[in-house]
Amino acid sequence: MCASLADQSGSSLAIALGANLPSPAGDPLATLLAVRPQLERRVQDLGGPGHWSPLFRTAPLGGPAGQPDYLNAVLLLRPARPAGHEAARDLLKRLQHLEQAFARQRHERWGPRSLDLDLLWWGDLVCDGAVLQLPHPCWQQRSFVVAPLAAIAADFRPPGAAVTTIELLNQLLAGASEPPPERLPGRPGWPE
Repeated sequence: MCASLADQSGSSLAIALGANLPSPAGDPLATLLAVRPQLERRVQDLGGPGHWSPLFRTAPLGGPAGQPDYLNAVLLLRPARPAGHEAARDLLKRLQHLEQAFARQRHERWGPRSLDLDLLWWGDLVCDGAVLQLPHPCWQQRSFVVAPLAAIAADFRPPGAAVTTIELLNQLLAGASEPPPERLPGRPGWPE
């Protein structure tokens, strides 16, 4: 079930990317480098420019012990068309197809993965269903999502957030028991 709420941030759409296992493309870095142009093609029909965050190395949060660190990033878009339930479900299917193309396996909650693509929000759309929840219910508690967002839009207040991304990141890091996300230098294929 989806509904609309007032969106103080205007029309925006955010997708989080993460990987900590090899995929058919190679190690997690090779995976994210390979998925980036494919994801751009999958969202180009939404219109609006996309803004990519830098890559971050982050410690695993929850899940089984002994997982390797993750590489994370965020894509922030300003779509030309408004959010709608059908469009959001279609985008979710596109993201899941990409995950499958990179050998994503769903064995356990918060387990290691070759590719994770999460639709964080789409404008003021609110969905609370078994398949799709928007805004993503936990994104504001995850520094591996908020740090990339803050790197590209520090003063941005995402839908449903009471503070800007930089303020939210500072709150998360102040109470964190895990190491802070480590911003990685730009590289060919990911210049940010």
